[in-house]
Amino acid sequence: MQIIASPTERTTAATDAMIAIISLRYAVELLGRRQSHPWKASIWAGAFGATSVASALSVVVHGLQMSPRRHAILWHPITLMLGVTVALFATGSVGDLLGERAARRALPGMFLSAVGFYAIKQRLQRGFIAFIVYEAAAMLFALGAYARLVQAGRLSGAQQMLAGIILSILAAAIQASSAELTIFGIPLDHNGLFHIVQLAGLPLLAAGLRAALDSPAEA
Repeated sequence: MQIIASPTERTTAATDAMIAIISLRYAVELLGRRQSHPWKASIWAGAFGATSVASALSVVVHGLQMSPRRHAILWHPITLMLGVTVALFATGSVGDLLGERAARRALPGMFLSAVGFYAIKQRLQRGFIAFIVYEAAAMLFALGAYARLVQAGRLSGAQQMLAGIILSILAAAIQASSAELTIFGIPLDHNGLFHIVQLAGLPLLAAGLRAALDSPAEA
């Protein structure tokens, strides 16, 4: 296989690689902060880990020239990992808003929703629309949850989480568009721009999680 000729696909692959590396780093870091909140740390580490796997596979899909069949096969695990990312993100948001017990009860349903999203995407000709809807529902719930937590002053790091979610929603909106831009001579399509904004949001999410995980556990 050769590196793909399209300049925008190459930049998409490069930014995917950055997301994969940074997300993996945050996943490992969160697992090292399990002392006070082990279940919460594991859920969010899983979300970053699934993001890392999906992004690493996307580097191959966007960056290498391959047969349509191989391209289609690789999209299956990417789709599944994206669904798992959203499911774990939503579960973590439920935990912060309603408590660990509620999040534990919600987790099986969240995983079933990820599998359902995967199945629907395989049946639709424009299946990525299904992911946009699925992700939007989770992000809007998280937006409301952390806005409420900020207002109530109930969670350390809620402000950073809220800011990270706002950037994630902006990134998703860009990805759903047909935007293209050249920055410092680097061509970026909607996927590359989505990754750039997402890269700005990841450190905010990680900072918020650090603050929450370093706070004392509730009695």
